[in-house]
Amino acid sequence: MQNSGPRNSQTLVAQNFASRKVPESPSARGCGLSELRTAEFANPELCFSRLYSRGREEEEDYRSRMPERPQRGDNKLRCGWAKSDLMIHYHDEEWGTPVHDDRRLFEFLILEGAQAGLSWETILKKRENYRAAFDNFDASAVARYGQRKLRQLLADPGIVRNRLKINSAVENARALLRVQDQFGSFDAYVWRFVSGKPRVNAWRSLKQVPASSPESDAMSKELKQRRFGFVGSTICYAFMQATGMVNDHVVGCFRHAQLKAEGTR
Repeated sequence: MQNSGPRNSQTLVAQNFASRKVPESPSARGCGLSELRTAEFANPELCFSRLYSRGREEEEDYRSRMPERPQRGDNKLRCGWAKSDLMIHYHDEEWGTPVHDDRRLFEFLILEGAQAGLSWETILKKRENYRAAFDNFDASAVARYGQRKLRQLLADPGIVRNRLKINSAVENARALLRVQDQFGSFDAYVWRFVSGKPRVNAWRSLKQVPASSPESDAMSKELKQRRFGFVGSTICYAFMQATGMVNDHVVGCFRHAQLKAEGTR
């Protein structure tokens, strides 16, 4: 007995589409139906496959524009990237919340640099290991690290064992201390790039969120001049997002309104 499953059903649907006379109109061209007249769609199964694929692409594009409601029973709409419990907690409690403590700012600067080429979730999973390995991100302590400590860090499986990133963390601690001497705090220095107040954006889709900005370009340029490492504009923008210098939660996310309200108090 022949298989009468999905494949045959798809063929019948495709043949039904192919047998129709499709009018030449902007809407028909837009959805691809007029293409059924061409030799390219002589194969009914290919026709169905391409229409199905196009529909899936449109659905994915639509979903990317909408915040998601994870199955947590709280009915809160969140940015679409907050999926796992770890990422949801970070999204709800930290991401985009203004940070003004130098130690926390140094932590985010090092973690964002460590992320380069990796996922942020990977770094969050290693966060406690980083705190233990880098003296809870005490810049004064990290700045004193010598070759023995660097060898220990390179052998530590709990962090990203990349020599350039580890060396950069130590150099960044030393550069941060110089900034503190000049500006009083690292906080006072970095918040200058947004005039001391969070930039509130109004993105409706994750696709609209940029990877950098004129402010992150300026920050990157200055930090490099001050001998910081792993501070390209993209990393600086991620640092700005994490520490609340910009509010990049999509407007449908519950945290966008919360942070916006807190910034106006």
